[in-house]
Amino acid sequence: MLRLLMYLVPLALTIFALIDCLNTPEDEARHLPKIAWVFIILLFWIVGPIVWLAAGKVRQPPASGRTPSEWHRNHRFEQVAPDDNPEFLKSLAEDNKRDEQLLKNWEADLRRREEELRRKETGEEPKDS
Repeated sequence: MLRLLMYLVPLALTIFALIDCLNTPEDEARHLPKIAWVFIILLFWIVGPIVWLAAGKVRQPPASGRTPSEWHRNHRFEQVAPDDNPEFLKSLAEDNKRDEQLLKNWEADLRRREEELRRKETGEEPKDS
C-alpha cells in the first residue's frame, strides 16, 4: 500500500498543479510564461508541481477581483422556452408578415399571367392600366 502511495501522491500533485496552471490567467503567472510552467510541471514530475505551487502563481487575489471563471460568470446562458422569448416571437411575426407579402405578390403575378393567357386565347388587345 505504501508503494502505491509513493506513485499516487506525486501523480495527484502533478495533475492538481497542471490544472491550476492551465486555469490561471496569463498575467498571474510569475517569472515565466504559462506555457513554460506547463512544460516544467510535466517534465519535472515531482519538483515541477511544487515549484509551481510555491513560486509560479500570484496567490493574492488581484485588486479587480478577477478569478479564472470571470468569463463564465459574465456570459451565462439562460435557457428560455420559445413561447416565453419575446425576440423569438417577434421574429415569428416578422417572418409571417414577410411570407404573407410574398404570397400576395405571387397571387398577383399569377392573376396577371392568367389574364395574359386568356387574352392570347381570345385574341383581345391588352388593356392599358
